[in-house]
Amino acid sequence: MNEKMNFKYNISDKNYHSHKLLYFILLFFVLITSCSAVKKSSDTTSYVSVNKGEGRFALSTSGKSAPLYVSSEDYPGVIRVAKLFQTDIEKVTDSRPGIFVDEIPKSKEIVIIGTLGKSKIIDKLIKDKKINIEDIAGKWESFLIQVVENPLPNITRALVITGSDKRGTIYGMFDLSQQIGVSPWYWWADVPPKKKKNLYVLPGRHSLGEPAVKYRGIFINDEAPALTGWAYEKFGGFNSKFYEKVFELILRMKGNYLWPAMWGRAFYVDDTLNPKLADEYGIVIGTSHHEPLMRAHDEWRRFGSGRWDYTLNEEKLKEFWKEGIKRMDGYESIVTIGMRGDGDEPMTEGTAITLLERIVKDQREIIEEVTGKPTASVPQKWALYKEVQDYYDEGMTVPDDVTLLLCDDNWGNVRRLPKPNEPKRSGGYGMYYHFDFVGGPRSYRWINTNPIPRIWEQMHLSYRYGVKQIWLVNVGDIKPMEFPTQFFLDYAWDLEKWPASRLPEYTKLWSKQQFGEKYACEIADILTKYTKYNERRKPESLDSLTYNLIDYREAERIVADYNKIAIKAKEIYNNLPSEYKDAYYQLVLFPVKACANLNEMHVTVGKNYLYAKQGRAATNLLAQGVKELFAKDTELTKYYHNEVADGKWNHMMSQTHIGYTTWDNPPENIMPKVKEINIPNIAEMGVAIEGSDKWWPEEKEEAVLPEFDCYNKQKYYIEIFNRGLISFDFQINCDKPWVIISEKDSKIDKEKRIWVEIEWEKAPKSSNNALIRITGTNNTEVTVKIVVNNPESPGIEEIEGFVEGNGYVSMEAEHYIRKVESNNINWLRIPDLGRTLSGITPIPVTADRQKPGKNSPHLEYKIYLFNSGNIRVKGYFSPTQNFHNTEGLHYGISFDDQKPQIINVHKNDTIPDWQYPPTWNQAVMENIKIMTSNHSTRNPGEHTLKFWMVDPGLVLQKIVVETQETGPSYLGPPESFHK
Repeated sequence: MNEKMNFKYNISDKNYHSHKLLYFILLFFVLITSCSAVKKSSDTTSYVSVNKGEGRFALSTSGKSAPLYVSSEDYPGVIRVAKLFQTDIEKVTDSRPGIFVDEIPKSKEIVIIGTLGKSKIIDKLIKDKKINIEDIAGKWESFLIQVVENPLPNITRALVITGSDKRGTIYGMFDLSQQIGVSPWYWWADVPPKKKKNLYVLPGRHSLGEPAVKYRGIFINDEAPALTGWAYEKFGGFNSKFYEKVFELILRMKGNYLWPAMWGRAFYVDDTLNPKLADEYGIVIGTSHHEPLMRAHDEWRRFGSGRWDYTLNEEKLKEFWKEGIKRMDGYESIVTIGMRGDGDEPMTEGTAITLLERIVKDQREIIEEVTGKPTASVPQKWALYKEVQDYYDEGMTVPDDVTLLLCDDNWGNVRRLPKPNEPKRSGGYGMYYHFDFVGGPRSYRWINTNPIPRIWEQMHLSYRYGVKQIWLVNVGDIKPMEFPTQFFLDYAWDLEKWPASRLPEYTKLWSKQQFGEKYACEIADILTKYTKYNERRKPESLDSLTYNLIDYREAERIVADYNKIAIKAKEIYNNLPSEYKDAYYQLVLFPVKACANLNEMHVTVGKNYLYAKQGRAATNLLAQGVKELFAKDTELTKYYHNEVADGKWNHMMSQTHIGYTTWDNPPENIMPKVKEINIPNIAEMGVAIEGSDKWWPEEKEEAVLPEFDCYNKQKYYIEIFNRGLISFDFQINCDKPWVIISEKDSKIDKEKRIWVEIEWEKAPKSSNNALIRITGTNNTEVTVKIVVNNPESPGIEEIEGFVEGNGYVSMEAEHYIRKVESNNINWLRIPDLGRTLSGITPIPVTADRQKPGKNSPHLEYKIYLFNSGNIRVKGYFSPTQNFHNTEGLHYGISFDDQKPQIINVHKNDTIPDWQYPPTWNQAVMENIKIMTSNHSTRNPGEHTLKFWMVDPGLVLQKIVVETQETGPSYLGPPESFHK
């Protein structure tokens, strides 16, 4: 090494290791020195360019990459990640930079990597005022990336990556890796690096600041059979080779926390390198809600003695727990305290508060005794999961330094939040959230069903109520939760960067990160739609009756919408460069095609049963179609396992998802039962109409299509079908010339759909009827009545708002005509939240309860009714829990100047307990809560419906006003005509 470049700079090694006083003097000096503004690297504008420019640092150019320098005094994890960073640059540029430990590279431009207080060169740059660390010094997990001119003798320019601590430095490297084109999912989803010949880092100071949430992580759970089969085939088990990939993934997404796999697994025991490697990387290890003092649940099966019962086996349990704390050995951890029953079960019947308080007291004494540290200095959490929340609600005393880990209801709805007036806790609050769940009312584990708007809404709610210490999400097998997992961790890092209005942009940017610019918008649209469709009803909960086959063509529309994005996804796949196809299949094409196929299969089963009931000749064809769709599901999975990335992901999609009848998954996918009928060798006509499951001429009641009106301009169908094997001819006649019929005569082999609509320019005004006569084999005749509403007034040009049709007005929440905002409360649209369009909620979510009336916050909807009298109003809400454990969350609803009715969304819920009320089962399965209020209007005509804020936290998706009984449907009537 060049003597002049010796990094000791006249400071002896002995002095270096004892120079803390000097370091803090330097730190104080820079903190009082002004500095240039920091450009946060979280801004969407990249600080990396492919073009040369003034003051830009050439990270790689002309086939040569700048060498990397790191000190041996730095953390081993920093040095390890520097080697990953070295490889990242090579992946992008095909030029591998040299990496130098303690030796200054002989180059005019170098990259200097170091942690404050762990690198002599970094300390010298601070002392010489070459870098100013005011923005990161003393901060949690912060980094600074800065181009520095003439940093050292014989060095003209350096890129300095400085971290406030170990993870800060690591995040700095990985942030730059993302900026140059390496996705966090480069290994876990085979996303190729974005190749570039030249890379320049812009001048200035680039940083992410401090994370909003201190501990941000994932829980690998419910990991058999998919992840387990894959991990054993790929790595031989859940060992350090497996976890090395997990740790790297978490850090690349700027997470820092992990609950390891625990179904029959023991992180500390299965491979003793697991905890050592985690600590080296800087991953904080915890254990799940029923695994106290760092002992995995399966360890009690392996090593425990006696019953898992503190009242009967206290000493053995203490010995067991002491070993967990000894084994922690100073590794950065968050210790779970408390106790649940063996195997994720309640500890006792009822709430044994005194017993649990004693257990916690004894556990904390163990922590202090074994570590030799004050108990409060060791991070601890108490998970208020399921029945444990009852202990908290009933007043169990928990030491102030313990983080209270609140939980959702396993379905993404937060159960409890601290009240705004509750005293602050030094341990703070955390949130345990779910993307995957095994349990009632139905497990969901197979595929991603987590739209990011819903994650945003619930985690935004949590953060604003002070849940900032821990965010942990159950990601199941890691795959296929890639997209929501990255959003969860990105949002935990910087909530302010991603307001609700930017969620579509986030999805586009994520798509661009994985697949490039060209198809980013289209892929983002597909991601948004497929997760929205999946959240309507989890795949494991689908059946032949989920979507209505009769009313509003609901089931047909569901299948058509899903198949539309599946076709688009396949089209993009065909056009993508070959290097993207493996990643695209995993992240987009497989989930879309598999779920579209699954929805079509279940709807086809329903149609098969309906056709069998009507004796249609096409019944058995539908039965065959179900078999083919079931087989296609298997084919898609086989391709994922055997072909994608040359079989790298074998087993990963092996979770069963067809054939659930209870919460527990079947051992294998079970094809739904279908019906096959004997079809006679005759020709026999049958007629079915939209809106009815009956058929004519069997049915003796009059066949009447749903009402046509000049505002909604509906189009309805009549189906003519054969009940035999011999084809026949049919003819259609109508007694009114303004009725348009798509086909008036043809031959029927199996069936044919005939479309009926009105030529409104020729239809007479007022209410009118028409008759359609269908004649078929053996002179069989069926008459279908048409009812037409074409009033003189109001004309379409006079309409403001929505118009009633077929006895209802259906309105998406965001289509209000006026919003009233007051008392510093505003109305927020959350795009794509919910089952149909978007959600509307009042903000701030911590606002006080409002008394509705006059100009208090409310939304107004203009509607025109043709009927009057008794009216029902149904509000469609996201299934928000009563998160303050009060009497419930309320809203107000009224017509015109009537006094608002106050509706309690949780009125019919029993006091929440860990079993949950029956109403909860329906709300989470259907992912909606529908509240009905009864009203009366004296006159038809124009009215104003007002939706009043009472409590914050409710998210309105849709309102349906019914003047008469409407047909049953899963999603509710489609939106009415509005202007």
